[in-house]
Amino acid sequence: MTGAELIVESLIHEGVDTVFGYPGGQVIPLYDALYLNRGRIRHILTAHEQGASHAADGYARSTGKVGVCIATSGPGATNLVTGLATAYMDSVPVVAITGNVPLSLLGRDSFQEVDIRGITLTITKHNYIVKNIEELQDTIIEAFHIAREGRPGPVLIDIPKDMQVGEVDLKPFPEKEVEIPKEPRAKDIEAAAELIRNSKRPMCYIGGGVIRANASPELRAFVDLIDAPVGSSLMGLGAVDSSSECFTGMIGMHGTRLSNLTISKADLLVVVGARFSDRVISKSSTFAKNAKIVQIDVDPAEFNKNIISEVHIVSDIKTGLNALMKAIGKPLDHKDWMARVQEGRRRFPVKVDSNAKRAKEILEALDKVFPEDGFVATEVGQHQMWSAQFLHSREPRHFLTSGGLGTMGFGTGAAIGAQIANPDKRVINIAGDGSFRMNANEMATIARYKLPVMILLMNNHVLGMVRQWQTLFYEGHYSETTLDTPLDWVKLAEAYGIKGMRIMPDDNPEEVLRKAVESGEAVLVEAIIPTDDMVYPMVAPGASIDDMIGYAEEA
Repeated sequence: MTGAELIVESLIHEGVDTVFGYPGGQVIPLYDALYLNRGRIRHILTAHEQGASHAADGYARSTGKVGVCIATSGPGATNLVTGLATAYMDSVPVVAITGNVPLSLLGRDSFQEVDIRGITLTITKHNYIVKNIEELQDTIIEAFHIAREGRPGPVLIDIPKDMQVGEVDLKPFPEKEVEIPKEPRAKDIEAAAELIRNSKRPMCYIGGGVIRANASPELRAFVDLIDAPVGSSLMGLGAVDSSSECFTGMIGMHGTRLSNLTISKADLLVVVGARFSDRVISKSSTFAKNAKIVQIDVDPAEFNKNIISEVHIVSDIKTGLNALMKAIGKPLDHKDWMARVQEGRRRFPVKVDSNAKRAKEILEALDKVFPEDGFVATEVGQHQMWSAQFLHSREPRHFLTSGGLGTMGFGTGAAIGAQIANPDKRVINIAGDGSFRMNANEMATIARYKLPVMILLMNNHVLGMVRQWQTLFYEGHYSETTLDTPLDWVKLAEAYGIKGMRIMPDDNPEEVLRKAVESGEAVLVEAIIPTDDMVYPMVAPGASIDDMIGYAEEA
């Protein structure tokens, strides 16, 4: 068979049922093979290669499977870069396949030639350029293994055109090995268990690693066993039901007052599948200043990188938590500490400034009418933080957002990927007008495939988060953050063949959103919100996380 046909056979062997991409000159043979196998594998044509990379990412986040995207050489390949960096920062398993010019033309500045392997070296877990067709099959198998194993991440395979048209024998595929997680060191488990048993005021800080490891049941059992409050990074939302009494909310710059104060009062912080991002710890010298730290992570590179831990456990999250629970033994009792946390919950609900209530009203209305098993994707900005604050996250893999890279334009593609992967579920992308204009062209994809993706466009006619910083820290110098283009988003949606609706400042948002949800089809809802709504609470750059802007003095 041809190399292109071998690629398709290898993808099918790896369990791939859908790929996202955009054809071009150096992947025509691969697209011909996809055409010949169109009954076995589905291709989704996006409006832009970046949309394909975000869709593969959303597919992966919502399912736990490996997402796959395809692009041609040169600009097609470089258009994947932002999506790959997004997946890399958030540990999402994606395999990107790019075409390139034939081997004889490599390095000659040929038409649409770039060194995509060199370009993506620092934003992929691994990458390849295939120069021997006999190695093509093994390379694809290895790429999927690397994308999935340990700490997941994106892998790129660059395949010159002559590797696609040449002939090669398909070898028998090896049996898939069942990966047995490496057991953590017994002395680390015992040291951590001893610290937990002796703690009077323990707290758990969880991140996206819990979700990536499918370890939410174990995490919830662990929290119950040690009788502790639990706070989350943005990426960890959904690992614990946000309505649970032990959940204190997000931690860090836009975290809750309750989470940030609880960390400051805790004598032990158990960190599970989370890295110490600057948006979480802020001023490192004051972070968890009264607590010893136990950290569980599959990636040893995360230990002592930003914060020094007393004990660190190198382990798959499931395996590590099970071992730790076994070592701890009987349930612990911290009723006085948990009573203080509950008192804190009463004193410090998420506070919204008097001029920022509209966003909360809209999102709380959405929370009432949106199915509990639906998927929420977001773009990046104020709307992203409001969504994290005001929407309930009850299950893992249902809140899809760009955390590490903060990619504006991510949500539309991610929502498409999640909808393709979960055709019977409602999927919504919550966007700001600044982010949405970056990938609004993907409404063409939504319309082409008749995907019932909802878009809630929170329109304040500015780049809201940047404007907030300009207001607070730059004396109101609104340099290039006013979006005063006379653009009618409802008409634009309708031009793509998507229903458009609008929520004006005096409208009841619940009525409009209920109609949108119950329509069961693609719909864009533009919600007009005040220009100077702000995301509160907020930790100023360089401040301690318990020193927050946006709370009334009496609190």
